[in-house]
Amino acid sequence: MSDNGVPKESPVAVAVDSGGTSAPVARFQSVQRIYRMGDQEVRALDGVDLTFRAGEYWCIVGPSGSGKSTILNVLGCLDRPSEGTYFLGGEDTGELNDDALSELRSRRLGFIFQSYNLIPQLNVLDNIMVPLLYQSHPPADGEERARELASRVGLGDRLDHRPRELSGGQMQRVAIARSLVNDPDLILADEATGNLDSQTSMEILDLFDELHSEGKTIVFVTHEASVSERAQRVLVMGDGRVCEVRETARLAQELAT
Repeated sequence: MSDNGVPKESPVAVAVDSGGTSAPVARFQSVQRIYRMGDQEVRALDGVDLTFRAGEYWCIVGPSGSGKSTILNVLGCLDRPSEGTYFLGGEDTGELNDDALSELRSRRLGFIFQSYNLIPQLNVLDNIMVPLLYQSHPPADGEERARELASRVGLGDRLDHRPRELSGGQMQRVAIARSLVNDPDLILADEATGNLDSQTSMEILDLFDELHSEGKTIVFVTHEASVSERAQRVLVMGDGRVCEVRETARLAQELAT
């Protein structure tokens, strides 16, 4: 075992299902993602089988180039498998055109990025509401939802502020509220604490704990061991394959209660 928790031996294909009784939210079936760079072929994902079930909290770890970000991109319908099948909420994403895929993404997914990805011209309230703009039939109470979420993340008094007027932690709180406004089936976080100081990181992770306790399904890519141990399961990637799935002390505690 290497220092970062990734086995030194070559990874092998592993079919991963937690075996829980809750419904699958997202499922990979023999998923490959192949990039071609000149004469070279890069297998960013190489025959991955994974099932993420409702209410689970996962962290994905692994060295650079291991495939963890590619998994997140495919889960988020930002990229498509080269081969294999990705089911999101029971729908085969490979059968959807770009417009239908965008609609599915806007209804079922919430995104949180390391760099926040807020729109600088919009204020806090409007940034939170952005995912609803991509829905063909946005909810009538969208603004009310956004206001409630802003208050929940401690920004109820900052609705008119723009990103440049906020700290990094405040911007990430906006991003978390934005990820929740469409009541998604799956929350995807990419190094969501990577640009934050330790105190702010803890506050953001506490918010993730709250979301998980409320039944949200979370997949969090991180390189920080302290972050991964807050999840129930840690998925270790290497060379585009699953190396290991590790159950954390947190899961053991939850099963014991």
